[in-house]
Amino acid sequence: MHLRDLSYRVKTPLSVVLVILLTALILSSVLLVRAYQDSRADLISNALDLGTVLSRTLRPAMTRDEVWQAYETIMSPLERDAGWQYAVEQGGEPAIPVEGKPEREIYVLDTRNRVYVASRPREYPMLQPLARRGPEHAELVRRIETLEDRRPLVVDDVWSGRYVMVVPILAEDSAPLGTLVLSYSSSLLVPRFLNAVEQVILATLLVLIVLLPLGWYWGKRLTEPLAHLSDCMRKVGSEVPSDLQCDLYEGRDEIGQVSMRFRRMLEELREKQDLERSMIASERLAAVGRLTAGIAHEINNPLGGMLNAISTYRRHGGERDPVADRTVSLLERGLVQIKGTVGALLVEARLESHALTPDDLRDIRTLIQPDIQRKGLELVWDSTLDAAVPLPSSQVRQVLLNLLLNAIQASEEGGRVVCWLRCDEAFFRAAVSNSGSFIDREQMAHLFEPFAPSRHDGHGLGLWVTYQLIQQLDGRIEVKSNTVATVFEVTLPLHQGEQS
Repeated sequence: MHLRDLSYRVKTPLSVVLVILLTALILSSVLLVRAYQDSRADLISNALDLGTVLSRTLRPAMTRDEVWQAYETIMSPLERDAGWQYAVEQGGEPAIPVEGKPEREIYVLDTRNRVYVASRPREYPMLQPLARRGPEHAELVRRIETLEDRRPLVVDDVWSGRYVMVVPILAEDSAPLGTLVLSYSSSLLVPRFLNAVEQVILATLLVLIVLLPLGWYWGKRLTEPLAHLSDCMRKVGSEVPSDLQCDLYEGRDEIGQVSMRFRRMLEELREKQDLERSMIASERLAAVGRLTAGIAHEINNPLGGMLNAISTYRRHGGERDPVADRTVSLLERGLVQIKGTVGALLVEARLESHALTPDDLRDIRTLIQPDIQRKGLELVWDSTLDAAVPLPSSQVRQVLLNLLLNAIQASEEGGRVVCWLRCDEAFFRAAVSNSGSFIDREQMAHLFEPFAPSRHDGHGLGLWVTYQLIQQLDGRIEVKSNTVATVFEVTLPLHQGEQS
């Protein structure tokens, strides 16, 4: 698996952690370099300070040519140093470390750059020219001879791993008496540098212990909106847009803008899906309507003949047997019921009806009141209509009555039915809602088909008739159903003109 194939849920926190580690490494390196430089500067500064003090202390001894006093003077700081251990040999020479050179050595040169006194007398015999000690000492002598301003000199490029501090020894009148040379090994920096390394490592570890979890957590927090958006986008195509629920991130940054675009795309997909369903339902209902109308017409012809035959039999049948009479009555009632059912399938707009008035609406409320009381329901009637509406009252009354009766039938005892009516200059709007069980998706797809099983339409024809009437009036009906309520919304355009 390549790094680019990893999820941003991993890559982003990992990147933050790597940046923290890299930053900590760089800062630690800088601090360690600075600590080394500070240790080196302190070593040189301390050596120069010691050299300045020794040069003043050596002045009387060299003026009076007291060699032993000069030797004691240069040995006193070495003997006081806790890190300087001497093992006096037979001639008083200090023991030499295994490397062949002690960490500190001090010697004094006269004005002719010969050894005057040294902390290691056997290594640096008196009055021996220092330049004869080797090329390194010769180079040191050359630099001492070129020293004109009589200021201390630091030499760190003659011996590998050693620092040499040269301090002139001057008389009271500034006349040169000699030169003090302090040679320090760079190993003296190690203890202090190691201490600095330990402190830097501890501080870095403490910072990493705090920052790494925070960096990982913050990296995951940054990628959560993007990961959630990716999960939602992955579901598109495998799930129905209307069922797709995404709690998308809201913000003005790039992820927020992409989330906003994706949310808009989902809304457009849902609208497209609803439109497709509406078109399919309209086409299916239209086909069903044509089929049922054709079947109804075909049934009406023989049905009318049978009813006419029964009527003729009753008028001209002479003496009738009581049993035959009961049988004919039973046949007639059955045929009349069939005629009523077939008549419901033949919905025709009665445009000759008068305009819808507030009295028509009061009649509807009066008609449904017994059913409301029988089930113990609460009826909320919210209407602002106080004048006639230019719509055919028969069709509108039938629509409202069907929707209210269906809502009453679908409500549980003690439930609530709401009828909301409004009208403006362009549309008449009505909404009928009821509490109770909601309509699932499968029922919703066949809700307005004749004889479709539904709690909102007992015999399966009321909603179909309602849909046909609304289509004749160029209106539309929409249904919204959830666990709280089911709402049927009707919108009718006011282009019918005043009805006579």
